Amino acid sequence: METLQQNNVAMPRIGEKAPSFKAVTTQGEINFPEQYAGSWVILFSHPADFTPVCTSEFMTFASMEQQFADANCKLVGLSVDGLYSHIAWLRTIKEKIEYKGMKNVEVKFPLIEDITMEVAKKYGMIQPGESSTKAVRAVFFVDPKGVIRTILYYPLSLGRNFDELYRVIIALQAADAFSVAMPADWRPGDDVIVPPAGSCGVAKDRMDGKEEMKCYDWFFCTKKIDKETVMKTVLKKK
Repeated sequence: METLQQNNVAMPRIGEKAPSFKAVTTQGEINFPEQYAGSWVILFSHPADFTPVCTSEFMTFASMEQQFADANCKLVGLSVDGLYSHIAWLRTIKEKIEYKGMKNVEVKFPLIEDITMEVAKKYGMIQPGESSTKAVRAVFFVDPKGVIRTILYYPLSLGRNFDELYRVIIALQAADAFSVAMPADWRPGDDVIVPPAGSCGVAKDRMDGKEEMKCYDWFFCTKKIDKETVMKTVLKKK
């Protein structure tokens, strides 16, 4: 019979410092998150090398790496496989796999070896109800100060939505830069939400009439920030 302790899953929380660790990767040893200070980072886990869903995800991540880099965001992967398995799998992806027009894909970002599951357990990536020997598809968005800002979890059977991952990294930076919040399904160029200041009248006064604002009620006001302004602000932060 499993004990309560065995069932407990460590879950770092949004707003907390990302747990520190040192690890061997396909790109050498890393010290996380300290060596990434000043950059956003997506730390993500996958269940296993040489599996089809994970292969499709790594090809997509690698194909979008420059797009993330332009938004001052680095990628770091993890699974509980060993380093040589990682290297062989990534070589196979580059030499043999063609998927959705992607081929000759070289994964240049680090992939952590975690055969002891030490890092995976520290980040709550091992979910016993799903698997006690494989990491689920966890995604941690860590800001330039090493603080966790968003967490997403997917089961073994479901590949991630990469449009959403990119949307999140842009939205987080835009929200910080403009001191606003983002409504449901926000995309660059959509209206943003002005944080309530007691009433929309107070909010309008606070803005000194510099920007046009639309209020639906006292607690729900929006304003326009065009796509070009958002992307220029985010993409210049390197």
